[in-house]
Amino acid sequence: MKKLLIILLLFPFVVFAQDAVKDTLWKTSATATLNFSQVTLTNWAAGGKSSMSGLFMVNYAAKYKKDKLSWDNSFDLRYGFIKEKEDDARKSDDLIDISSKLGIEADGKWNYAGMLNFKSQFSPGYDYDATPKKEISKFMAPGYLTAALGMDYKTDGLSVLLSPVSGKFTFVTDDSLSSVGAFGVDPGKKTRAELGATVKVDYVKEVLKNVTLDTELSLFSNYLHNPQNIDVDWKVQFNLKVNDYLSANLITRMIYDDEVKIADASTGKSSPKLQFMESFGVGLTFKL
Repeated sequence: MKKLLIILLLFPFVVFAQDAVKDTLWKTSATATLNFSQVTLTNWAAGGKSSMSGLFMVNYAAKYKKDKLSWDNSFDLRYGFIKEKEDDARKSDDLIDISSKLGIEADGKWNYAGMLNFKSQFSPGYDYDATPKKEISKFMAPGYLTAALGMDYKTDGLSVLLSPVSGKFTFVTDDSLSSVGAFGVDPGKKTRAELGATVKVDYVKEVLKNVTLDTELSLFSNYLHNPQNIDVDWKVQFNLKVNDYLSANLITRMIYDDEVKIADASTGKSSPKLQFMESFGVGLTFKL
């Protein structure tokens, strides 16, 4: 299953990579960003801890347009860490997000569209409050694959995909995590399939000189189980260009998944909760 999924996701990118060299109908862009910060304290009367942190991001996009046919593909890869004094390094961000969307013009700015989106992470995540630390996630635990069919409204910088027919597949390939029903799978099972509706909004705009807003909102409602409890994944990223190599990035991500239960430290009970991440960094950006 894992090999089939990887082949399914990578095959379109292998094809367009071969054609991009000779086909001027492709528009591609790629950036690699490295943010790093470090603090050293010695006999510091005000207190505090020496620390260092880093965040590495790769964004790649390839868009094809010919007559009424369009094909939009994107990679969003992130990995960050933080280390304080003698503590082991801990990851602060970890994301694999791959999307491919095929569209055929219907009328004006509306397109018939089909989309595949895959999300997972690179390395294991741990609960450091447990003794010893407890592994709570890893690559393909969870992994999410969304397939959607519907209509896509497209203008310069804006895409709104409305899909009344979509499937969301959750993978938990780790035996210990699947045995306890992590991430919404039935205990002992490694996959969960949901049928529902998807709305996906992508928006990119230069809001100020050298300041670009890049936001992505994904909504999913399961027709067969609590359709009123909508899964939300909303990323907002501001990119500030200082010069050709220096940049600043502010990233927030908000997630709500009705099937992901998070323990309450005070009561010990687990329930769905709003997840929030914020990251700000200054570093080097390279256009590839």
